[in-house]
Amino acid sequence: MSVQGTAGYAGQVQLPDLVAKAVALAQRAGFAKSCRPEQGRLLFALAAGARGSIGETGTGCGVGLAWMIAGRRPGVRVVSVERDLELVESSAELFADVPDVEIVHGDWTRIYDHGPFDVLVVDGGGNGKQTPAADPERLLTPAGSIVIDDFTPLGQWPPMHDGQPDTARMAWLNHPALFATEVRLAPDLSTIIGTRRP
Repeated sequence: MSVQGTAGYAGQVQLPDLVAKAVALAQRAGFAKSCRPEQGRLLFALAAGARGSIGETGTGCGVGLAWMIAGRRPGVRVVSVERDLELVESSAELFADVPDVEIVHGDWTRIYDHGPFDVLVVDGGGNGKQTPAADPERLLTPAGSIVIDDFTPLGQWPPMHDGQPDTARMAWLNHPALFATEVRLAPDLSTIIGTRRP
């Protein structure tokens, strides 16, 4: 979920068809916090590596979900959890004819009922990025990847946020169950990707 992420699609061309439909849904709904195009392209690439399942917390209007569906292999199951019932209903309608996709209504912790995943995107408000954080050992398959988005790019060490140590970022970068790194996607946007250790 990116503040003004939906606006980032203005002028974008050659989007996957399902992504364009999800962006249009977000625009009609006045939903501003969609996955940005830079993040979407990363999710598209990561989804291609999933062998069995992809998970997401924070469906929103389904823009990030659409990127992953567009990139996944045939038969890979995708589950996304959203706490806003209206968004669940809109997204479920958008993806109704897409096989192996399930939109679940509830708190982010509902994702535990559907894992483990080859790729898990921890997104949206109240989503497991911070305490209590999502548990990669329970949610990821061996060598599965977790994606935690919407960070400001790292500019110093240790990382700071609002003048304080960025404990959420540090917790993911130093998580004992993960090999993790931060990837800069734009001058103002970075993402942490962690792969579950053997």
